[in-house]
Amino acid sequence: MEYVYGALLLHAAGKEVDEEKLKKVLEDVGVQVDEARLKTLVSGLKDVNIDEVLKNATVAPVAAAPAAPQEKKEEPKKKEEKKKEENKEQEEEEAMSGLSALFG
Repeated sequence: MEYVYGALLLHAAGKEVDEEKLKKVLEDVGVQVDEARLKTLVSGLKDVNIDEVLKNATVAPVAAAPAAPQEKKEEPKKKEEKKKEENKEQEEEEAMSGLSALFG
């Protein structure tokens, strides 16, 4: 990624992106330069309009997080509440049947 950042820095400064300048930028910030990667990136960027790529990259929409997960969180609570109510009803019925057995 450092290679791309270096190329973008050169481009933003209005400099031509070539192997010599990119290598100097990378070395100045302490990156150990791999000549093969350097040549590959520079040759790959020769036919690329960096301004156009950057323009398209900033236009790409960022997907908003859906609100559905919040709704899902509420459902388990409702289910838990229903279970609690059912359990209370069962406990009350059991208690009533136990009391009726005592007096029956």
